[in-house]
Amino acid sequence: METAPLTDVFNAPGPFATVLVDVSHENENAEQEHELRVRAAVDALTEQGADEAVVGPLRERLSDLVHRPAPVARLVVANAGGVLLDEVSGFRVEQPVASYGPLPDLGRWIDHRDGVTTFVLALVDHEGGDVAVYDSDVPEPEEETSAGGETHHVHKVPVGGWSALRYQHVTDNVWIRNGKDVAAKVREHVDQGIELVLLAGDPQSIGIVRDELADVQGATVVVLETGTRNEDGGDEAQQQAVREALMAQVVERRLGFHHELKDRLGQDRAVATGVREVADAFVRGQVETLLLDTAATAELTLDPGQHPGLTLGPELPSGPVRADQALVAAAALTSAAVAAVPSAVLGGAAAAALLRWDQ
Repeated sequence: METAPLTDVFNAPGPFATVLVDVSHENENAEQEHELRVRAAVDALTEQGADEAVVGPLRERLSDLVHRPAPVARLVVANAGGVLLDEVSGFRVEQPVASYGPLPDLGRWIDHRDGVTTFVLALVDHEGGDVAVYDSDVPEPEEETSAGGETHHVHKVPVGGWSALRYQHVTDNVWIRNGKDVAAKVREHVDQGIELVLLAGDPQSIGIVRDELADVQGATVVVLETGTRNEDGGDEAQQQAVREALMAQVVERRLGFHHELKDRLGQDRAVATGVREVADAFVRGQVETLLLDTAATAELTLDPGQHPGLTLGPELPSGPVRADQALVAAAALTSAAVAAVPSAVLGGAAAAALLRWDQ
């Protein structure tokens, strides 16, 4: 994930209060349950030393109800100046986070957000298709349009004699034109930076669209085995197919990091492994992508004083801090991306980095 949206947070002075809590509303007692969750988070912050100047704005922000389908998680980061970050996302928080300290506590949030994908879903048939842009975190499309729509001679008719071949060619041409219209609409979204395209619907129409997208650069095109244009958009089989495709993309991406890391280690080229080696690479401004097992690094500490020049914000924490918090701060302040990757993919290391250049 890109860390640019976090830069302003880490440029602000600490200490910081971080709360990650479930704000879903699934039953008639939802508002009461929400109040209890907010109160528990605020009490935990107070016990850790947060004063009212920090807790007050955070409490007020969390008290606002979020109206969207469950599950819903909310992350709020605040300092004495007020709320610095307020994000809502579609996952269930089994163990709430309520942390007060010199750096924001974003590991759990990053675990989820790094797996969120923006994608195009095109449901196609002989008459054209519905093309929608989704954020995998939200069940409703951000944008939805229809393409094609030419219906004259769209259906093949059982005519005989010398006219049969001519009618068949006319119908085929209508299907092709509609498919090309759908592909053109999909290509517009790909040109805007979307890297995943999912196709579902009539097999022949899918084939036309897929052929038209064969030369597309920078995007992966996946054909789903279920879901047609006429089905209800909430059809569980279609939703499951989409979820499986998205999970496959996450797995493929992580395997890509594994292979890239392995290749660079084998060549001893532009790579750092281990918390301290990665911290030193941040001092030199080398890190392009931080590969982080957030749970593993949360169990480790990093003393900024042992890495002169390491930037974690306006003021350097005095003494050791959690390694995951320190490395995320360094990434946000040096425009490095962060990828949440299990340590097994990192060869057992808790953290690694792909570097912009060799030392």
